[in-house]
Amino acid sequence: MNVYIYTLGCRLNQAESEAIADSFARQGFTLSSSSDADLVIVNSCTVTTKAEQKARRMIRLFAKHAEVIVTGCYAELDPDEVRALSGRVTVFSLKEKASLLSLASHLERLLAEGYELHDAIKAFTYRATDPFAFDASSFQYHSRAYLKIQDGCDNHCGYCRTTIARGASVSLDSEEVLKRALKLEEEGFHEIMLTGVNLTMYDHEGEGLGGLCEKLLSHLGNGMRLRLSSMEPDHVDDRLLDTLEDERMQPHFHIPIQSASDKVLRLASRRYSISHVDYIISRMRKAKDDPFIACDVIAGLPGEGDDEFRETYDFLSSHDFAAMHVFPYSPRPGTALYGAKDKPEERVRDERAELLRSLSQVKSREYLSRQMGKRLEVLAERGAEGTTGNYLKARIILPEGRIPISRMLYKGIVTSIEPLEITVEV
Repeated sequence: MNVYIYTLGCRLNQAESEAIADSFARQGFTLSSSSDADLVIVNSCTVTTKAEQKARRMIRLFAKHAEVIVTGCYAELDPDEVRALSGRVTVFSLKEKASLLSLASHLERLLAEGYELHDAIKAFTYRATDPFAFDASSFQYHSRAYLKIQDGCDNHCGYCRTTIARGASVSLDSEEVLKRALKLEEEGFHEIMLTGVNLTMYDHEGEGLGGLCEKLLSHLGNGMRLRLSSMEPDHVDDRLLDTLEDERMQPHFHIPIQSASDKVLRLASRRYSISHVDYIISRMRKAKDDPFIACDVIAGLPGEGDDEFRETYDFLSSHDFAAMHVFPYSPRPGTALYGAKDKPEERVRDERAELLRSLSQVKSREYLSRQMGKRLEVLAERGAEGTTGNYLKARIILPEGRIPISRMLYKGIVTSIEPLEITVEV
């Protein structure tokens, strides 16, 4: 039977999808394209209205030829709306998502007994609730390993539904994190991405993410690299920033800034000042040579007038972000700002979003142009494709036309930027 995993949203969703895919592959199912799939599992997102619209569109499309299981944040918050899309749709809440790790063995048994796929899915009543059961040792869609260490969030930002869906912050015990990381190293991986809903809230009443990184770096070998997924600014402290000095910490950072106006941040219940973000960025640039620093920014948040938008635009322009993920403000049901009256009209919001996207394109080109002639490390993926330490997609050129070995680290000189090519001397 053919299975396809379709993922929307954050890197944590990607990590959980990898674990689900791994469970099906280990049971002998074929991971296929969407068009060939008998079963499609949709890992959904609720961060914006557009994310939910895309999920609905794809679920309807998949349900024309396959059974569809939907999980994730959107399925958690609006299960009835999801079920109404098709009679071939089954919903697993976020609390039940870990159950999908056992679904493959269940389906294998019932299909062998002659069940139709739809009936076999409906007969699956097992429900697991451990948010850290997603412990894949092989990855079907990525050459780096994903390690989930945190879930949930305590911040309750005024625009965010994810906290409502995921619940309070929880952290995986540091000894278990280390055990899983060492296992991935034994499996031959050279890079681990640490993921969570709010990664920097990891064990925030204990030693924090910085303490965990210290522990991992002290036990992992020189050939293992660590990459951090999105880093909320409020819990980025000096202990964490100090770990960035280690060469195994990858020079790629993503910060959800959302606005550079302290007034807007305060109205959105964001728990940091823009001066703290400025400090974080300065420390990142001190630790790494021209790192890839990306950010999220929301155009048109309530309270954002012309002056507040100018603050944001000027801050982003002066800090040379390598990429900006720009979102027009999308009022989300159940959030504190849902009924806010002091938000810009949609036309103004969209104009501001377009200005920020144009700025992002300029900054991205400038960052790419600075890579010419640099010596970079690159992780091989499929064929000659790879991803550099600063998270750029590159073509790896080896002597005599040799093909890079997947999951191996190479070092070479950037000899072309359009397309980005790295020539490795062996």
